[in-house]
Amino acid sequence: MPSITTRALLEMKEKGERIVALTCYDALFARLLDATGVDILLVGDSLNQVLAGAPSTLSATLEQMIYHTTMVRRGTEHALVVCDMPFLTYQVSPEQALTNCGRAMKDSGCHAVKLEGGQTMAPTVRRLVEVGIPVMGHIGLTPQSVHALGGYRVQGRDEATAERLKADAAALQDAGAFAIVLELVPAALASQISKALTIPTIGIGAGPACDGQVLVLHDMLGLNDQFSAKFVKKYAALAEDVREAARVYAAEVREGRYPGPEHSFGK
Repeated sequence: MPSITTRALLEMKEKGERIVALTCYDALFARLLDATGVDILLVGDSLNQVLAGAPSTLSATLEQMIYHTTMVRRGTEHALVVCDMPFLTYQVSPEQALTNCGRAMKDSGCHAVKLEGGQTMAPTVRRLVEVGIPVMGHIGLTPQSVHALGGYRVQGRDEATAERLKADAAALQDAGAFAIVLELVPAALASQISKALTIPTIGIGAGPACDGQVLVLHDMLGLNDQFSAKFVKKYAALAEDVREAARVYAAEVREGRYPGPEHSFGK
């Protein structure tokens, strides 16, 4: 059992304590992040872009997600580990979702799953919660629907869409979701939704009023320096550090300076 549970997250919202979440895809980073007290490690299907170099999240597979979530669980003792369910593993029917989400939890050891979608997904969320599968919702910009949404654009700027997002959030809460990711939503709207709910909201590009924040780890660390977005703050510039380390290593190997005596074994 992790130190951070779904109940603990609800209590954090009640107390006004901010929730810290980051994406994570392997055991090494999981150990590093878990040691800092990060509350949620989200094994996002963003790994399909960040690690696999795909143009979107759409081709991520259930096997991929289980594999990476298993690694993250091996490196985690404190944080709540959430597995992002990939495209078309839960949208067909509640029973399909039950089978695939159950498999993800059983095989990876994750503590919860994340599904994209609002009111239309509420019956599926309810079915999962009924059998004991904790569900994190995700509304606003939902990357698995990027083509239907017309690209990666802020959602909820017009009144009709804003009202729909409010209804989506309420429906997910009523269905039993323990938290909801709000992605690329105007800050004022995200604030309204957060105040209206008793469950926590986790923002990404949704302003400061959400109950918590999540970023893609490689963006936050400045490892993915080919990507930039208004909502991303880079807390390090590791891409250049990696390149410089590799340049120095290559030079020392070519010049015969590495390995030196201190890196070599005697008899």
